[in-house]
Amino acid sequence: MTGHDAIVAAVRQDGTGPPAWGADEVCVAYGKTVALDCVTLPVPPGQVTAVVGGDGAGKSTLLRCLAGALEPDSGTVRRPVKERSGYLPATSGIYPDLTVAENLDFRALGYGMPAQLARERAAEYLDRAGLASASGRLAGQLSGGMRQKLAVIAAMLHHPDLIVLDEPTTGVDPVSRSGLWWLIARAAAEGCAIVLATTYLDEAERCASVLVLDAGTVLASGTAEKIVAAMPGSLRAVAAKPPGEAAARSWRRAGAWRVWDPDPGVLAAGPAGGEVIAPDLQDAVIVAALGSTSGGAA
Repeated sequence: MTGHDAIVAAVRQDGTGPPAWGADEVCVAYGKTVALDCVTLPVPPGQVTAVVGGDGAGKSTLLRCLAGALEPDSGTVRRPVKERSGYLPATSGIYPDLTVAENLDFRALGYGMPAQLARERAAEYLDRAGLASASGRLAGQLSGGMRQKLAVIAAMLHHPDLIVLDEPTTGVDPVSRSGLWWLIARAAAEGCAIVLATTYLDEAERCASVLVLDAGTVLASGTAEKIVAAMPGSLRAVAAKPPGEAAARSWRRAGAWRVWDPDPGVLAAGPAGGEVIAPDLQDAVIVAALGSTSGGAA
């Protein structure tokens, strides 16, 4: 048992309530590259927590720490013992030379699940995810989206206390994504703590809380509504990319352009001024990234 596991075991044995998993002031560096810089993330039971950010933001590093696959250089990670955790790594963790059913049987055996319970639960999850007809197919013959769905099922099959999912819906079609989200929402409703990395901000908006990372640092955290409400300045919709200094604060979205004005009291005059609009989470995340740099187009 590691030091982190000893702390978690003491919390679980206390009996005063469900444990609060998460990370406190976690730092990780790979050589001279800082992957996480004092990152804090609570992962409460019964909720879905999202971690968003671009490539190299530190999402996978943070999730690996929470799953017990990586020990941080400093800080504290509160997680269950490994038998009570479920983890979907970025590589899916599925054995391509086993069938869908064999992958789940193997995972259930590793967690000591009763055979009958494992079969019943696997059948229910496969049916909901649209994989029931593929139970006898080799996992290596599945499409990328089907493999992701199988990996999510394998991570939650044993009803763990904490489920860590690294971009579970990447490569999954929109219809199948809804089935996966049913599984994720159900697990949370049953009291499981779920943390997932996603590049889809519409998914992040569905989560109880969101952490936005950029180059290992926290840009924003809280509910989606709180992050949007905390966005400084104002946002305008314009027909074309603005000239001059405003170009560094603009980005193209849905066939039009949006411009962030840090000072809401100073709006561009004239026909090119555009219309002030209400931001959503995607806008707030872009603005947070712009605000963390010295300039540059989004």
